[in-house]
Amino acid sequence: MITNDLKGKRILVTQANSFMGPKLCEVFAEMGAEVITDNQLLTDPALPGEIIAAAGTIDVLVINLAVPAPFTKLDRVESQEWQSVFAALVDPLPRLVTAVLPQMMARQSGKILLMGSASALRGMKRASTYSAARGAQLAYVQAAGVEMAPQGIQINAIAQNFVDNPTYFSAETKANPAFQERLAREVPLGRLVSMDEDAQFAAYLCSDAADCFVGQVFPVSGGWAS
Repeated sequence: MITNDLKGKRILVTQANSFMGPKLCEVFAEMGAEVITDNQLLTDPALPGEIIAAAGTIDVLVINLAVPAPFTKLDRVESQEWQSVFAALVDPLPRLVTAVLPQMMARQSGKILLMGSASALRGMKRASTYSAARGAQLAYVQAAGVEMAPQGIQINAIAQNFVDNPTYFSAETKANPAFQERLAREVPLGRLVSMDEDAQFAAYLCSDAADCFVGQVFPVSGGWAS
């Protein structure tokens, strides 16, 4: 019987102390997984391979890459901003994937889940650098997913926005009438997606019940993006 629990699975979560990382680890552990964490910003090209090697057997790799989103006007974006955001969000992605693939290919099984952003799916003002980097992530997942599907490896992504978290939505922000009006206007759900809802969906995609999904991007944004 195929189940959506995570018993017996070894799950590596990168940047486990950032954004959704702590909630993901909590939910995965509650569902029976052995959770391995790394908290480093992966801008050093050598780090992804070292982290994978140190982790040993990895049934599921959850790639959580996070940096504060720049809020720069388009005509003010400089090359340093572009390079630093891509170095943090894009460059580590193929390094992590290529490092973990040999063991997954040998077993003919494994899952890789990217915790991405819905900013790549809908235009946002003053977010050109961040949206471009997040878009590159999703394009990579789509291509990698269909290529590795015949090997029994499922590679997918969650594209998040309007997920409740203290990084972007402080108590003061949520209490602001202007934000509440924006939420009602832009998010069909009419509220923020809870961190638990987001993490539970991630857990499902990490489970054997989700073996049929390959190269998919799943928006989790309360209907803001599709």
